[in-house]
Amino acid sequence: MPRVSDMKQRLTDAVLDLMWENSYGTTSVDAICERAGAKKGSFYYFFKSKSELTVAALEAEWNKNKANMDALFSPTIPPLERLDRYFDYVHDRLAELKKECGSILGCPLLSIGSEVSTQDQSVRATVDRIWDRKIKYFESAIRDAHAQGLIVAPDPEAKARALFACYHGTLAQARIQNDVELIRDFKHVAMDVLGVKQAQAVSK
Repeated sequence: MPRVSDMKQRLTDAVLDLMWENSYGTTSVDAICERAGAKKGSFYYFFKSKSELTVAALEAEWNKNKANMDALFSPTIPPLERLDRYFDYVHDRLAELKKECGSILGCPLLSIGSEVSTQDQSVRATVDRIWDRKIKYFESAIRDAHAQGLIVAPDPEAKARALFACYHGTLAQARIQNDVELIRDFKHVAMDVLGVKQAQAVSK
């Protein structure tokens, strides 16, 4: 029997799992309660709606993962290696999940955000806010790589957004084709997007 003290956590975990596996639209309050082992009264005690729960769950998931992002993108790690390590981490995580459920689940932020972008502004704004935080990690690595002469990126924010967009396109493709190796291969694409070879040629 789930403890009342951890019910809020169980609800936030349940909604993310269900939306990642399926979609926002097909995830009902009943399904969330069933996955969490909760009654509807408990759901509405903590949250007014599925939208409010989703916002809370996305922020909670970000807070849980922030320390890992900080470690992957530590300034003590060479800048291009930070990106490599991040792509490897995502590949390994999605490969592990594929073994459990048989499918590539892709990026929950991409899936949820694209689905509700014209329907639920609270959820859309939350996804956008978290994406901006993630892009900052890419931006810091790119800025440092530019400063070290590894790439030419006078506008690191623009380059980070371009790389982030390419990466999420690959995540979507990996989900459609159910092929996790597309994510591993993206490391080479990332170096092309960043112009690593061109920068090295100029330096010579």
